[in-house]
Amino acid sequence: MNTKRGVWAWMTAVLVCAAAGPLRAEAPETVMITLHAKAGAEAELAQVIARHWETVQRLKLAADAPHVTLRGAEEGRSTYFVEIFTWRDPSIPDAAPKEILALWADMNRLVETRNGKPGLTISEMSLVAK
Repeated sequence: MNTKRGVWAWMTAVLVCAAAGPLRAEAPETVMITLHAKAGAEAELAQVIARHWETVQRLKLAADAPHVTLRGAEEGRSTYFVEIFTWRDPSIPDAAPKEILALWADMNRLVETRNGKPGLTISEMSLVAK
């Protein structure tokens, strides 16, 4: 008798899963990160950004998509960086590994609020062309 109930429970679970459709991974998420470097911290911030990308690649957290890091100057003097890359899955930043969290802490330590904007901003983007 218990065996029949177990079989029915198993069959019901299979039917429910089949009706839900195939399991899919989340679509990749492209982000643009803008970092306003504190005066005197520009070189160290550039190194942290480079280590961040190396770690993301080593841990296989990035999708096979373009990556770029840019450096600019606001009003000709205040340095900022822009990094653009694509997370393999949008859930990765919400459950980032400890190595990534440590690098994010370093980034936040090396940036400053500027012109009413946070020291570090992250914007979701859409890739238009490769």
